[in-house]
Amino acid sequence: MTTTDSDSQQPLAGQVAIITGGGRGIGRAIAIAYAEAGANVCVTARTAAEIDQVAAEIKQSAIKQSAIKQSGGRAIAVTCDVSDRASVESMIDQAISEFGRLDILMNNAGGGLERTLVGEDDPDVWQSVVEINLLGTYFCTRAALPHLKADGGGKIINVGSGMGHQPRAKNSSYNVSKAGVWMLTRCLAMELWEAGVAVNELIPGPVYTELTADIFPKDQAHPGISSEWVKAPEDVVPLALMLATQSAKGPTGQSFSLARRPL
Repeated sequence: MTTTDSDSQQPLAGQVAIITGGGRGIGRAIAIAYAEAGANVCVTARTAAEIDQVAAEIKQSAIKQSAIKQSGGRAIAVTCDVSDRASVESMIDQAISEFGRLDILMNNAGGGLERTLVGEDDPDVWQSVVEINLLGTYFCTRAALPHLKADGGGKIINVGSGMGHQPRAKNSSYNVSKAGVWMLTRCLAMELWEAGVAVNELIPGPVYTELTADIFPKDQAHPGISSEWVKAPEDVVPLALMLATQSAKGPTGQSFSLARRPL
């Protein structure tokens, strides 16, 4: 198939993407980038004001670009708590009702930076971290699968962490939940390749967001790892686009990292 200039400028033209945790940080950057690449986007998170703003930015950008016949640019904002299965299923239903299909699921919603020893921690907080990071990824994936399969395949991209690949003291809830996301990624890849659904993990490495602002500064050396630099959310976009635009014979069950150290 011949690639046109339009294809190269908008490699996601005509596709539909759901971005969880899309109201700020990495999710916001990816949602805007996918829309600029031609996708129609469902931006979802718990805070309505944040996702409403992202969806409005996408729509406004599409209007400005209409002179060059940009495709995509449609966006909806749907509030959703990914740790609540009913909320997730409702969000998926709304996205399908609006766009009629689904091609990309970006499981980005997550959190949890409780730096405490087990036994000195709050068990409710520990549980909530696992529910958001691991169960949220599972609930969203499970609800999205029938639609990905119905459209002949697609991409599931799970935002993981290097902390899910190695043990570390004082942050077990986050490490354990992200380790589960990595294992789920591999299990899903084995289950879904025949259906044409690729499932991969994206590890951003240290990124400056509202959740990490008290840990390290943006665009500077990491305070504890000499080889690392602290990225902005937009620095994650090229890898997110690469994973979303792979061919049907592209990688699945793999972990792609922006870290500057072995994991």
